[in-house]
Amino acid sequence: MEQVMTNSLGFPILSTLVFLPVAGAAFLLLIPRSEEKLIKWFTLAMSVITFVISLPLFTRFDKTTHVMQFVERHAWIPAWNINYSLGIDGISILFVLLSTLVIILCVLISWNSIKTKVKEFYISLLIIEGAMIGVFCALDFFLFYIFWEAMLIPMYLLIGVWGGPNRVYAAVKFFLYTLVGSVLMLVGIIVLYLYAGRTFDIVELSTKMYPYDMQLWLFWAFFAAFAVKVPMFPVHTWLPDAHTEAPTAGSVILAAVLIKMGAYGFLRFSLPILPEASKAMTPAMLILSVIAIIYGGIICLAQTDLKRLIAYSSVSHMGFVTLGIFALNIQGMEGGILQMVNHGIVTGALFLSVGVIYDRTHTRQIADYGGVASVMPLYASLFIVFTLAAIGLPSTNGFVGEFLIILGGFTANQWAGVLAATGIIIGAGYMLWLYQRVFFMETNQKVAGLSDMDGREIMALLPMVILIFWIGVYPDTFLGFMHKSVEHLIVRVNTGGVSGPAIARNIIEVIR
Repeated sequence: MEQVMTNSLGFPILSTLVFLPVAGAAFLLLIPRSEEKLIKWFTLAMSVITFVISLPLFTRFDKTTHVMQFVERHAWIPAWNINYSLGIDGISILFVLLSTLVIILCVLISWNSIKTKVKEFYISLLIIEGAMIGVFCALDFFLFYIFWEAMLIPMYLLIGVWGGPNRVYAAVKFFLYTLVGSVLMLVGIIVLYLYAGRTFDIVELSTKMYPYDMQLWLFWAFFAAFAVKVPMFPVHTWLPDAHTEAPTAGSVILAAVLIKMGAYGFLRFSLPILPEASKAMTPAMLILSVIAIIYGGIICLAQTDLKRLIAYSSVSHMGFVTLGIFALNIQGMEGGILQMVNHGIVTGALFLSVGVIYDRTHTRQIADYGGVASVMPLYASLFIVFTLAAIGLPSTNGFVGEFLIILGGFTANQWAGVLAATGIIIGAGYMLWLYQRVFFMETNQKVAGLSDMDGREIMALLPMVILIFWIGVYPDTFLGFMHKSVEHLIVRVNTGGVSGPAIARNIIEVIR
């Protein structure tokens, strides 16, 4: 088994991050429903404290090694060799930090918009925060699966209870899609457990050799779960419905964190555990990624609903992510990981922005807007920042991620790189056209008397603006975390496992 680092901080920081929000949710049960203000302030305090506790991960992380850090390991179910094991590396650390930040913003943006079952809403937010952090920290496959499934319940409630008119349909569709994929992943986990000598240890499983046929079967079992979560074409249809019907906080969590877990699954499990199958399936993954990029962008041009347009843009942007990951080179993979973070920041900010204006107008139809810039100039200024970041303007975070992905895509397959680049042009078209229709044109009567953003809403959006320019101007702050982990993963993919049939290698060569 590969060596892992001990906890250099001397206390269980990852367990604290996972269970502090859950403990906060349990405490909320004791607060009377009538004390809505206390419930909101307590939830905000818990989310801020969790974020502050996560900051030592950023400052104390050792960027010179690929091994797991801040590790916690305890026997849990010895009879089945199941351990309570947590740790992070350069691939997972940024998503832990993003998760703790996003929940603060969700609390702020929901302050006045949630009118019913306020107590249950904030309990759901805190539970989902703990589950999200657990997914990115788990080093035991059994524990990972528990956190993975635990996210379903609070997100189902966020959509189904506090969503729009078609919330029940959207919630059930989200639940069924993700549950079916997760069941197939569970079968794959059990097969790995039995074959690898009855161990669920993710690090140990990533160092073993597996027969090619077994790798190929397991790849598709994991693909069923991860592709739905991304979501990849053609299993993406749950996402627009979920985004459209979810409350603003639900859409932000979906866009910023939850759909990143599918791509994270490819990085943490498919590539290191199933390297030969991953290489053999690279052509198919590149094709699906390019289809998602172009298809998602074209569909955006036809949308009339603000949230639905941004939801389909996520399909396109996550196509860039999977393209970068399965380029199987350092530039593409680092670009893909960074773009996961970028997409969480930018698309999360766009959904936050939609929530700001929806609270005032109670409509998401683009045709109901026009001339918003004349009545909400500060809002228009922030929205153009998010728009330009979404289309990858230089000096914004979107540019860095897309540049690295396209560079890696060209290296892996020139056609994939060319077709992906057209997605950037399409993206510029639908985002700038959206901005023109909403903020310029003739002022619509429905927006004539709107007030500009207040201090709470500015506080919810300002961190995103800072991160957009921080990553865009000095990306090495964030790329530096992942260098060693990505290098190690690339080596594993290129050298690990048993060689597959010659026909698989020939397919790769022909497409390249």
